[in-house]
Amino acid sequence: MKLVPEKVGAWLLGTGPDSEFVISTRVRFARNLAEVPFSPRMKPADGELVVETVRWALADSGYLNQGQLFTDGMLSEPDGFYFVERHLASPDFITQKNRKGLYVSDDETISLMVNEEDHIRFQALASGFDFATAFSKASALDEKLEGQLSYAFSPELGFLTACPTNVGTAMRASVLLHLPALVLTREIEKVLRGAYAIGLLVRGIYGEGSETRGNLFQVSNRKTLGQSEAEIIEVLTSTCRQIIDYEHKARQFLMHNLRVEVEDKVFRSLGLLRGARIISSEEATNLLATVRLGVALGIINELKIAEVSQLLVLVRPANLQAILGEKMDAAERDERRATFIRQKLVR
Repeated sequence: MKLVPEKVGAWLLGTGPDSEFVISTRVRFARNLAEVPFSPRMKPADGELVVETVRWALADSGYLNQGQLFTDGMLSEPDGFYFVERHLASPDFITQKNRKGLYVSDDETISLMVNEEDHIRFQALASGFDFATAFSKASALDEKLEGQLSYAFSPELGFLTACPTNVGTAMRASVLLHLPALVLTREIEKVLRGAYAIGLLVRGIYGEGSETRGNLFQVSNRKTLGQSEAEIIEVLTSTCRQIIDYEHKARQFLMHNLRVEVEDKVFRSLGLLRGARIISSEEATNLLATVRLGVALGIINELKIAEVSQLLVLVRPANLQAILGEKMDAAERDERRATFIRQKLVR
């Protein structure tokens, strides 16, 4: 697999259910090898062993024919943040210095980190609100690996992990929601408090420790012990379905009561994106998110949801540099980003 920066993952194509509200659905599993010390006690030779063991398992199961395993060189800063911006790796994984590997499928719906907090962390991404597809893909990979690797497992506790909060199913499921109407109607805090109250986590666009930009929120399970995978997904599905319903009603309220103000906000955002000569990553994200709302509401007809969602990734610093094929400082990126966006949005 050769990197093609302007080609985005299938999960960003906007083909899944409720794509006007949900960017993507993710299911992630953490696993550790029974015969190797966990990450806090690993030695360099242990890290090398895990990488090579996982490489062998991926090759033997046929997954290396459907993707590529990247190793240390391509995963160092700042180049490695290309994968973070595409939701294929965590920031902590890229910044750590130990031996590591990252498997990415050709369509970018599956990725696997080797030697992050756990020996193996792999995920499946699906477009829109689609736990069935994400869980099916993640479980299929889990089954293949489990047939070749000896996992650290306790009959009483379940899968053992480096952090006790992941013990049990060791599964994190999440939904990346776009909730601009709830933010504009100032209902977002009440909705998110409700999610917290039933044991869910709400984070920014890139997960733990990331900022909330563009009115994008990642909702995921907190508990992994004492619940089955099906129960975790059931709670998340029910809660996110309610949140989507609240967002839908908030959008209806805005269009019925504040249509002119919303249209003004949307067209101003589109105008800035089409006319700006300098634009930061943060400003571009916020403006694109407003335009995305405008497309979803039918205010803007010449763009598609998928186009705008993809730009949210492509204009990020590492991806922009990969697309343009050159290293740039922040000022140069802001100028080239503005040009890139104009080329994509001017009709």
